[in-house]
Amino acid sequence: MTRRLAIAATSFTALLALTACGADSSADASSKQVTLTIGDQAKTLQTIVAASDALKGAGYKVKWAEFEGAAPLYQAVQAGAADTGYSADLPALQALSGGVKVKNVAALKNDGTHVGIVVRKDSGIDSVKDLKGQKVVVSSAKGSISEYLLANVLKQNGLSYKDVKVQYLLPTDAQAAFASGKVKIWATFGVYQAVGLEQGGKLLIDGADGRVSGIGFINASEKALGDAKKKAALGDFLGRLGTALKWTSTHQDAYAKAIEERNGADASVAKTLASAAYSQVLPITPDIDTTVQGVADLMNGIGVLDPNVDVAKSADTSLLK
Repeated sequence: MTRRLAIAATSFTALLALTACGADSSADASSKQVTLTIGDQAKTLQTIVAASDALKGAGYKVKWAEFEGAAPLYQAVQAGAADTGYSADLPALQALSGGVKVKNVAALKNDGTHVGIVVRKDSGIDSVKDLKGQKVVVSSAKGSISEYLLANVLKQNGLSYKDVKVQYLLPTDAQAAFASGKVKIWATFGVYQAVGLEQGGKLLIDGADGRVSGIGFINASEKALGDAKKKAALGDFLGRLGTALKWTSTHQDAYAKAIEERNGADASVAKTLASAAYSQVLPITPDIDTTVQGVADLMNGIGVLDPNVDVAKSADTSLLK
């Protein structure tokens, strides 16, 4: 485990929960012994899978390893406490750069609106150019998708990354500081972005229109991929997750209700999250590799991703064609 990944997780107990959720089917006894430990963030994947009943009839067991953000998730994968990781593109790149032994096995896609820079309404910040000289809190750690959004929009507006002062805070810590007014500019994502907007924030800019790639990754530890039974189970899980994501796009009201019930979000936050979810599981193609390599190269150029990552060489495309 590299020092920077360890530091990213020191303020948070890495494994929040590890709960059985998945079912034996009529598969043979040897298949029943296979257990996949799926890494998740803010109950995102497990809520989708549970609401859509995607694991019904699975011939293996699933346990969920639940985390607040990508940094502690990948720390757990490195330690062998989870078989898979799940994150936007840059956290996956950061894990690979840091030496975590994973391969990207599938891609996810959304419209980029799940990541944004939220400012307090009384901050006096009305444009990206107003960020010059300001302190910006980035969640959750160095190399998060929200940091890429910040770096990219600064570049698009003629500013340098050195024009802002970045502070890294895990999402729950940042949320409390933002709600209390101690933080006025917060680059964040997902449920934390939605809650920040509920707690006196306004959206300065989000990741739509190509400001982030909108690409995420499911990845798996090299150890899990080296286990034939686990690899087969993971291939099946990816197919089921793809079906579940399609379900969320056609059943947004039911999905929003599941977010309310399982995540404790209020109705408006749940509706926002449901509308911004990843919509499909995709094979990793050369076009995806090229797009994400651009993310890696930008962040390497400003010293955030060091060493750089060869995205194409970091994929195992054998599970999903």
